[in-house]
Amino acid sequence: MKPTDVPEPRTGSAILRTALRRNAGAMAWGTVLMGLYQAGETAFPIALGLIVEHTLRERSLASLAWSVAALAVIITTVSLSWRFGMRILQKANTTEAHRWRVRVADCGLQPVARDVDLKSGEVLTIATEDADQTADIIEVVPLLISSLVAVLITAVALGVASVWLGLLVIVGTVAILSILSLLSKRIGDGTREQQARVARAGAKVADLITGLRPLHGFGGNHAAFLSYRRVSTEARNQAITVAKVNGAYAGAALALNAILAAAVTLAAGWLALDGRITIGQLVMAVGLAQFIIEPLKLFSEMPKYVMIARASAERMALVLAAPPVTTPGGGRPSPGGDLEVDGVRYGSLRELKLHVPAGEFVAIAAYHAREAADLAAILAVKVPPDAYEGVVRIGGHELKDLSVAAVREHLLVNPYDAEIFAGTLRTNIDPAGTGRRVAEAVEASLLTDVVALHPDGLDHEVRDRGANLSGGQRQRLSLARALAADPDILVLHDPTTAVDAVTEQLIARNLARLRRGRTLIVITGSPALLDAAGRVLVLDGGAVTAEGTHRDLLATDDTYRRAVAR
Repeated sequence: MKPTDVPEPRTGSAILRTALRRNAGAMAWGTVLMGLYQAGETAFPIALGLIVEHTLRERSLASLAWSVAALAVIITTVSLSWRFGMRILQKANTTEAHRWRVRVADCGLQPVARDVDLKSGEVLTIATEDADQTADIIEVVPLLISSLVAVLITAVALGVASVWLGLLVIVGTVAILSILSLLSKRIGDGTREQQARVARAGAKVADLITGLRPLHGFGGNHAAFLSYRRVSTEARNQAITVAKVNGAYAGAALALNAILAAAVTLAAGWLALDGRITIGQLVMAVGLAQFIIEPLKLFSEMPKYVMIARASAERMALVLAAPPVTTPGGGRPSPGGDLEVDGVRYGSLRELKLHVPAGEFVAIAAYHAREAADLAAILAVKVPPDAYEGVVRIGGHELKDLSVAAVREHLLVNPYDAEIFAGTLRTNIDPAGTGRRVAEAVEASLLTDVVALHPDGLDHEVRDRGANLSGGQRQRLSLARALAADPDILVLHDPTTAVDAVTEQLIARNLARLRRGRTLIVITGSPALLDAAGRVLVLDGGAVTAEGTHRDLLATDDTYRRAVAR
């Protein structure tokens, strides 16, 4: 089952319940083993007390040998139970974190179907840090229970020696947890705000990297740096605030645990001097008082981790439970179908009507960039069907009746600013590794010179956003990716604006040849592409105002000639 097929938890609490429910088995085994570990740790000082008591009474080497053997068994149990218990819990933890990362990434990669008021940088932080911190609940609960086991065994063992010692441990533990629970709430609130500010800083960095070249172009680097520093400073200040609360929490926990351990030790010493407990019981009490600091510390820290996990889960819910912009249909278009835009009004488009039969190469000459962008956005399903008037049909089926995934498999819109990813030329052209027309796509896009230039060929490394490629190389790489996908309907938006005229002419001929018999729509002002198309539609004032071949329009339409002639 795909992540999108599973109903999304709508709250942070629901996300935590989901994580706990599907890891119940691993958590049960982890709890048993970690409980056994804590029981073994607790048994060690108890065993020491019994050994002292028994040795003082019998003074036998055989008894001493049996005692040493018993300690060896306890130590082995402690070692193995910790080893395998933590292995089970950490495997479940990392697996659960992976599941949530995939789920958040799946939602973040579907901007059409989700109306998430978060930037990509924030979604990235949620998909990494918040997913990991949410999954920590898988370890927190078993460790909490095992720590409770240690405290209870300690209280019972001390209670056997003296009821007062057992009551002191129980009352002291309750008091410590009551005090620390107040601080844990502040940690949860502060962490939630810190995560939000760190995410905003991450989003700012992502925006700046995306616009790095334009920033260099108009000298906006310094202003952008100041903007980021302001956001980052806010995140730093909040992190310092959270660190102070965390420090107060840790200090209070350590002090309270030490006070309880000291109280148990002093009480045991007083009872021993009064003759109410034996020397062996005193050794046991002192040992347990020292031992109990660690499980108490762990036990007292668990509420803090629970609050952090809950804060992270609530941030994940912002993405996972966001209401859909539109409810897509479940239909699929017929293979090789035509494309029809009927009376669409949206943005700069006014009653736009056009029809492209299956297998035709059509160019759309838009006199205004906004009109081209609006049309490309509608065809790419970046605008939900209920956000504009009119209908778009693919193979006779209205867009609103089709699933977004099916539309994208059938109709591909390659934007003029398509992303280039870190990896290789091959992984950028064929990300899924299933393309059958990679060689033809490379040749048609004239990316052959880039491939031939490097010894690794298609395996040549590409840096993030294509930083080691020129503008024309990035554009041709994007075009190759679109051609390799080989959809029934391919829409290209200004695919050759960064290449020279000769290269543009060759690409135009290659497109007509490679896509022969397959629907191709090019939104462009390039004379070479307009001339290669079988038909040109002129888009002006939000509607189609003229159509014909490029050469016929040059001969009969002065406005067209002035707009596209170079």
